[in-house]
Amino acid sequence: MDFTNLLATEVQTFISQNIDSDINKLLLKRSPFQNVTIQEIVQQIKGKKVAKRKFSFLLSENIIFPPNLNLEQSSSQSTAEYKAKDLKGKSFLDLTSGFGIDAYFLSQNFEKVTLVEQNPELIKIVEHNWKTLNRNADFINQNLETFLEDNQGKFDVVYLDPARRDQNNKKKFLLEDLSPNLLEIEEQLNSISDKIFVKLSPLIDISYLLSELQNINEIKIIAVRNEVKELVLIIENKPSTANQQPTTISCVNLESDEPEFSFYINEEKSATSEFSESLNFLYIPNNSILKAGAFNIISEKFGLKKLHSNTHFYTSEHKIENFPGRILEVEKIDGKDLKKNDQFNIISKNYPLKPDEIKKKYKLRDGGKRYLIFTQSINGKEILRSV
Repeated sequence: MDFTNLLATEVQTFISQNIDSDINKLLLKRSPFQNVTIQEIVQQIKGKKVAKRKFSFLLSENIIFPPNLNLEQSSSQSTAEYKAKDLKGKSFLDLTSGFGIDAYFLSQNFEKVTLVEQNPELIKIVEHNWKTLNRNADFINQNLETFLEDNQGKFDVVYLDPARRDQNNKKKFLLEDLSPNLLEIEEQLNSISDKIFVKLSPLIDISYLLSELQNINEIKIIAVRNEVKELVLIIENKPSTANQQPTTISCVNLESDEPEFSFYINEEKSATSEFSESLNFLYIPNNSILKAGAFNIISEKFGLKKLHSNTHFYTSEHKIENFPGRILEVEKIDGKDLKKNDQFNIISKNYPLKPDEIKKKYKLRDGGKRYLIFTQSINGKEILRSV
């Protein structure tokens, strides 16, 4: 694949000058260049827009961007950098390179890097970009199954991100429905590395994973600005004589000032919560904690009381710092205390009415700096207002 025409100075200048142009209007125009179509130009503009919000390190000169699907399926720079933390060794293998964002960061402290990708156009784009950024790797255009059959080497770390959509573009979540099928290649993966990273959908069930796969050392639940983006398994092969530690669950909310929270899976099973009506401070765990199901261990470790068995809100008389979530100082109020056109951010949890229904009933406006929480404690329904 030749990128010469697309990388010509006048074409790159035109792309930069039109970064904020209306894409649809551009597509209706003819290309000002004989050897580059307007569709190719628009794709590069789209790529730069995505890079600005997802992976700013690619906002360099002479970077080529692939089609939209490859861009959207790529990890963000912040999640890739988090996964790469403390990772180093001699050899790194990415079996599902895609656009290469994860590999770029995860492999930066390895001596030898191998990227495998079955899409020939995509691997050429990745190879071009890495060389532009002065990064070295072996770029292999091959499907994963063939590579594993032919491979004779061993790697310190193997990474893969199985495709989670079928031929009809429908989302799939079970391990056997992914491409590749993890259950089918588990032995092959274990034979070439003692440490395997697997990126999965944030919707996949954790207990299901633990029942289906062996030697899961850690499960990372990665949220960005309180939206769970991905779930990463770290599978480690250890000698049968080694002490088998319970699986660690690590929860993080990136691009926030909230601390990471980790626990052993068996700790949640043995932890218990005390219950209370709402006190002076309300604690709302971030979504990585909720995805982990850390409903009792979070209460136990921070010395908090839970409002209700089905309300994953917590409370305390005095403020507890470094909680992985939102902390609000609150007061109980009656619905009659609310005035027409009062403005609040409305939260409803374990309460009969949804936020829109609450707004309509009390004639409230949405937004502002104050919070209004409709919930339930062991004493019944409560309305809380942030102080």
